[in-house]
Order: sequence, then structure tokens, then C-alpha cells
Amino acid sequence: MKPDRIIAFGLVTLGVAYASYSGVNYYQKLQVVEEARPAGQATATHAVQASSTADQAWVVVPPENRPKQGEHFADLIIPRLNAKMPVIEGTHEDELARGVGHYAGSVLPGEPDNAVLSGHRDTVFRRMGELKKGDELQVVTGQGTFVYVITKMWITEPDDRTVIVPHGKPVLTLTTCYPFSYLGPAPKRYIIQSVLKEKISEASEKQRGG
Repeated sequence: MKPDRIIAFGLVTLGVAYASYSGVNYYQKLQVVEEARPAGQATATHAVQASSTADQAWVVVPPENRPKQGEHFADLIIPRLNAKMPVIEGTHEDELARGVGHYAGSVLPGEPDNAVLSGHRDTVFRRMGELKKGDELQVVTGQGTFVYVITKMWITEPDDRTVIVPHGKPVLTLTTCYPFSYLGPAPKRYIIQSVLKEKISEASEKQRGG
């Protein structure tokens, strides 16, 4: 074989070998990416599923089923305190004397916005200071039992209107006077905010009870 052909053959062989190495190396890197991708997708999918679960717990109460002023339409259950309190429509003194008052300008528990409940610090809400982040709040209504998880607690002024502002998700806000042991009209407000975790079906409630 002539020298120029030998050189040409050698260059071709070297090129093929390099191309093969590059191809294998690229494929191996691609495999690493593909193997890593499902884990990331699984996390994203889990987040979407969790969001979908909360979305499915939402309700919109039709006008004919909305409570009238002074009506006992729900119960607030606080597992940590082993307490069950009647929820009354309205926050005037007459309603607050009977239980927890639902601020009529807010949505109902279970609806996709900010449902606001108020109570006296020396009656129904006297142990609110014992609650912690992560505790559950359950509201039992004619539309189902809605489970909220406490995410935030703070102290504010009585005229702080941000407490009742709308939210883009189902939120339950509890308000009461503060300090809890203050003599006379308390100068501050204690706020507990929670987000909707799930809606418990009747079948699930029977299983929990049984």
C-alpha cells in the first residue's frame, strides 16, 4: 500500500474511533440526564397533585344555602384544645355571646378566599394562645368538614383591615382581643391564619370515628 493511502487510512480510522468515543460519551451523559429527570418530574407531579387535592376541597355555597344573620350554621373543632364551638353568622355582640362569630363580609369556610371568624378572648377563644403552627382547625358545615392547618400567628392593632383582605386560596382567619389576661377592653388583636388542607367526606369521618 502506498504511503499516502496508509496515512489516509490511518486518519479515517482515528476519526471513526474519536466519533465513536464522543458518541458513547454523549449517550452516557444523556442517560444520566434522563435518569435524573423522572425524580424532578415526580416532585413536580407530587406538588401538582397536592395542589389539586386542595383545589378539590373547595366549595361554593349557593345563595339559598347561605346562613342567615344569627344562625348557627357550623361548628369549629380544635383538636389540640379538645374543643368544639358553635359558629354563628354575624359578629355583633348578640352573635359573639353565643359562640364564634362569622364575619358576614367574608366567604364561608370551605370557599376559595378568606373566611374570618371572631370570638371573645374570655369565652370561646380564651385558649387561643396555646395553638401552634401546624395545628389543625376543623370546620363542620352542611357542605362538609373542612380541615385547615395553622400557618401564621401575629398581634396587630384593632383597626388593621389587612386581616380581612381577600386571598387567592381558601384561608381561615381567627381573630380575638389581646392580651388574653388583660383587664378591661384589650388594646390589641391576636390573629391566627390557616390554609385549607382537605375536605373530609362522611365516609372518612365514619372511619375515623370507628
